[in-house]
Amino acid sequence: MRAALSSVPGKQQQDSEFLRDVLEGLGGKRKTLPCKYLYDELGSRLFEEICAAKDYYLTRTETNLLSDNLGKIAREIGPEALLIEPGAGNCEKIEALIAALDTPRGYYPMDISPEILRAAEARIKRHLPGIRVWSEVGDFTQPAVWDNLSNIPSRKRVVFFPGSTIGNFGPQKSAQLLELFAANLGAGDGLLICTDLVKDSVVLERAYHDSAHVTERFNKNLLCRINRELDADFDLSLFAHRAFYHPLRQRVEMHLVSLQRHDVSIAGIKVEFAEGETIHTESCHKYTISGFNALLCKGGFKPIRHWKDASESYAIHYAQAI
Repeated sequence: MRAALSSVPGKQQQDSEFLRDVLEGLGGKRKTLPCKYLYDELGSRLFEEICAAKDYYLTRTETNLLSDNLGKIAREIGPEALLIEPGAGNCEKIEALIAALDTPRGYYPMDISPEILRAAEARIKRHLPGIRVWSEVGDFTQPAVWDNLSNIPSRKRVVFFPGSTIGNFGPQKSAQLLELFAANLGAGDGLLICTDLVKDSVVLERAYHDSAHVTERFNKNLLCRINRELDADFDLSLFAHRAFYHPLRQRVEMHLVSLQRHDVSIAGIKVEFAEGETIHTESCHKYTISGFNALLCKGGFKPIRHWKDASESYAIHYAQAI
């Protein structure tokens, strides 16, 4: 726990979007924090650990599904495509795809973490030295992060959005995100997007509450980040990680549960927590094929085809901008 702080936040803190989002989220009737803030440098590395965990089937299944259908996907995309990856992370997934394409135009990764993005750019340049890379640091949900695309000529643009990341957005926001993708594509340009499918709740909950407790560290790291960057004094021992599947909303919810009544100071502003009160940090929506096709249409895309694994637990979709 950090020491008590000044009651008046500094100007840099007052102007911070992070601070505004945290105070707004924790000031509501039901406390929430935007899941994008889970992914600072340490959070991104912890997420990589989660992806390698035995209980977390999503990455393994997606990797195998991409590998098994790489040729078909490359033919669907076609030649001279510029690949755009919002939330690129370590860019490991897209490397094989770029290598399989016919004369790709280049790669445009976006990520909120500059450290992760620099490492990703270096990786692509090292493994695929003939591929041009234009990297963009920022929040891919904001239109300004897409602006530099207009300076890159290409025959075709394809957004690659793996990891079932679309599931982190609620129904309205996921449609808005797809609309943002479509707004930066021309008619006939592509979207290659991955979704986790509805399945048994035991399998789902185990994936988000792994036996090695990496997901717990990942979730609590958000409080560490608030302590470090916003002069807060969260005591991590007073919070427990909780993840559960909500069948009506078809989503896994991640929460941090307050174990006792206590107060937290954030930039000198007091936030009260009751015993048992939770901070909702992330939702991971699951889909049916028909349900996701309807979402694609709502977001400005025409579903073209999809690929599923043998157990029908995960899907890759290819759609075209209308």
